[in-house]
Amino acid sequence: MQATLHHPAAPAVVPVSIPLGELLPWAIFGGMLMLLAIYFVGVEEGAAAIFNTMYVHEFVHDGRHLLGFPCH
Repeated sequence: MQATLHHPAAPAVVPVSIPLGELLPWAIFGGMLMLLAIYFVGVEEGAAAIFNTMYVHEFVHDGRHLLGFPCH
């Protein structure tokens, strides 16, 4: 005699809808963080910068060249 195995069908997965009002503040926050990162990597030179030292410039120096920003 053969045993018949019956596997129940998996329930359909329904994606949860996220209202735009809940997503928009996080998208704006993420965009602002990205703009801040681009500033520090691409624009912060030390001469006319937020900080008076070259620490930020030296910290992101190799990343600047990797991303195509000239710095000297």
